[in-house]
Amino acid sequence: MKTTTMKKLWLAALAVAVALGAGCSRMYSPPAHERRVPMYEVEGKPEEEFSRLAVVNGKPFADMYFKHYGVNPTIDTEEENVSTFSVDVDSASYTLARSYLSRGHLPEEEAIRVEEFINAFRYDYPNPGDAPFGVQVEAFPSPNRRGYHVVHLGLKGREVSTSERLPTNLVFTIDVSGSMGMENRLGLVKRSLALLVEQLDERDTLSIVVYGDGARTVLEPTRATARTRILSAIESLQPEGATNVQAGLEVAYGIAASLAREGTVSRVILCSDGVANSGITGADDIFESIKEHARKGVRLTTVGFGMGNYNDVLMERLAQVGDGQYAYVDQLSEARRLFVEQLTGTLQLIARDVKVQLEFDKAVVSRYRLIGFENRLLSREDFANDKVDAGDIGAGHTVTALYEVKFRDAEVLKSPAFATLRIRYKDPSTTLEAGESRKVEKALPTAMVRQSLEAASGPTQLSLVVGLFAEKLRGSYWARTVTYEDLLKLWGQLPERVRTREEVGELRHLIQQARSYDKRGDKFEKTAPMANMDFDHVPVVR
Repeated sequence: MKTTTMKKLWLAALAVAVALGAGCSRMYSPPAHERRVPMYEVEGKPEEEFSRLAVVNGKPFADMYFKHYGVNPTIDTEEENVSTFSVDVDSASYTLARSYLSRGHLPEEEAIRVEEFINAFRYDYPNPGDAPFGVQVEAFPSPNRRGYHVVHLGLKGREVSTSERLPTNLVFTIDVSGSMGMENRLGLVKRSLALLVEQLDERDTLSIVVYGDGARTVLEPTRATARTRILSAIESLQPEGATNVQAGLEVAYGIAASLAREGTVSRVILCSDGVANSGITGADDIFESIKEHARKGVRLTTVGFGMGNYNDVLMERLAQVGDGQYAYVDQLSEARRLFVEQLTGTLQLIARDVKVQLEFDKAVVSRYRLIGFENRLLSREDFANDKVDAGDIGAGHTVTALYEVKFRDAEVLKSPAFATLRIRYKDPSTTLEAGESRKVEKALPTAMVRQSLEAASGPTQLSLVVGLFAEKLRGSYWARTVTYEDLLKLWGQLPERVRTREEVGELRHLIQQARSYDKRGDKFEKTAPMANMDFDHVPVVR
């Protein structure tokens, strides 16, 4: 626990949540249970352990802060036939849920963001070549929502080779407060950074800022080739004091801004459990400062660690305001994915302020629902407004979205297209104030509508399994007809080349775990019995 009292911790974190406008759930601090289980693995062997916490008031981990953004409605195209959202490449929600399940608990419903589950998986989209990104579309009949089809929409960012990526100035901002000693979180941070150091070269510099009660620079900007010096600085880190995240970010941004040059990347990477209990004078002040730095090209990536004393709301919001990515590391293999396998995408943008808009043909589509992206929705007018911020896409990154659509009848599928896809983005080499966005427009042909789920490609089928799993975990009305047995059956129907991938095998294991832990009843049964389920409308509770 932190050195401050739990009462002070709760009040400070609550103040942050209120400033965020967050409807956060709080869990009281239980004593640690004596039984210990592995926390993460290194090369397949248990490396550290964490204390399993006792369940208090039905909540397994102390002081977890989440916000539920609701579930998107199904919309009649006669009322609104245009859907607009900002892209999102985050994957933290999936790894947080995995962390819950690996510890023997069902994740909180408000912790589930469907798009982050889907984005955590690879769909083998082809490299778009010289274009900023490519588009992949496929549709098939929904296995769980009668009368609807699922539309799979995938964007793939242009790949950049290691030799072609820009020189990078990284400023790691590391939480060394008392809570980072829990579950040896700081130990996992150290190992994660060591993985990253091995991927950098003479083009890059690395700095380290730590914050507890205050903030200080542990490592001044240093060429990445000075590995011994860098690793020694990393190894010296120890838990201390409270959590003054504001001070840490101010020091880190000062260093990053001083290094920013045209033709280079300057990025702050925050490693923390996200709970701020010292130094915050107002969350809006922090966000405005971060946004100002983002306008000048210094972006923020947030990486979360730990279960208990964890603020998901703050970590996601910081990354969103800082025009960066939010990831959560629960084991060393996840750090390897973020800092080794996806390093160039994590650091280098190929398109920023990316907005997606689908205009459905009213004559072909009667109703639609975007699955996920609830906190990334934009108005129709926002699409063409270059002053409205949106998400960024890094080199090689993918963004996948699923829609449920209801076609008017089989005959309309003879029409050449069922929707028009529009994408707006800005060149990442320009500042936020400079340059106009560019627009890509494509018709979505009805020829991409398959006659059955089995006729769809393996990656498309995988996105359905992942999306339905997330929908079920968050208690979506539209997934109430889906059982865990259904999910396992759909998983078993995936092509062998997809099923045998490691992360897809892990998905099956997580579904099995969730089946064991999920004791929830159908919360809609009293007002809308499943036997009479309306597949077009959510019941109104009076």
